[in-house]
Amino acid sequence: MTGPRPSAERAVAALRTLGPYLGWICCAAGALLCALGWYGVSGEVYAARQIPYLASATAPGTALIVGGLVLLAGRDRGRDGSPVQERLRRQVAELHGLLTEPAPEAAAAGTGAGGAEGALLAVAGGSTYHRADCPLVAGDRDPQPVTPAEAAGRGLRPCPLCDPPAV
Repeated sequence: MTGPRPSAERAVAALRTLGPYLGWICCAAGALLCALGWYGVSGEVYAARQIPYLASATAPGTALIVGGLVLLAGRDRGRDGSPVQERLRRQVAELHGLLTEPAPEAAAAGTGAGGAEGALLAVAGGSTYHRADCPLVAGDRDPQPVTPAEAAGRGLRPCPLCDPPAV
């Protein structure tokens, strides 16, 4: 089963709609409980008689205020079109573009002097040979062009990522 259940979707939609109102209601109820707790504590002289007011009114009131603030702070979270979400989408798209387009060094190596579109490259000390547009050699400082005969003579294997022609 893929995706959330319809009842879960309805609950999330209801929480997004009612979240801010619920937050304000929780904050107001918490403030009321804190005020009642303070009023009860202020009327008692002994600490032993103040504790029930703290436990039954002030502590739950504080918890309601914190919960209401959490609901209010999270009201923009997950909303489509929010500035944070749009910025994140742009950054992911930019990162995807950087990862999928060939690096300038690889493009220059494939079309530069002595390099044809089907040129093979190898890194010194490496065990594989690559196409000119392979991302594994794009970041390397000095990939060397190799002929199929040189690659076979050095015992190089084809790169599993760019899948150059076998020699």
